[in-house]
Amino acid sequence: MPTSPRSCWTLFSSCVAADAEPLEIILHLPLLCEDKNVPYVFVRSKQALGRACGVSRPVIACSVTIKEGSQLKQQIQSIQQSIERLLV
Repeated sequence: MPTSPRSCWTLFSSCVAADAEPLEIILHLPLLCEDKNVPYVFVRSKQALGRACGVSRPVIACSVTIKEGSQLKQQIQSIQQSIERLLV
């Protein structure tokens, strides 16, 4: 996970697994995201996050970025707005 903190600088949104062990390995990610005004959300399971990322292994954190001219830009922005509404 050495690229996670670096990706927060240009990150569009982030997902973090709440069941990561030890928890200390992800505790810095919300702080980085908040410093850079990047929306983030905790998901229940690292297994589910891995499946959502298209891999068979558990994933403790992932980020979503937008490539210029991407056909998914509208859908990604919709997801970002949903995440922002979850934030208190």
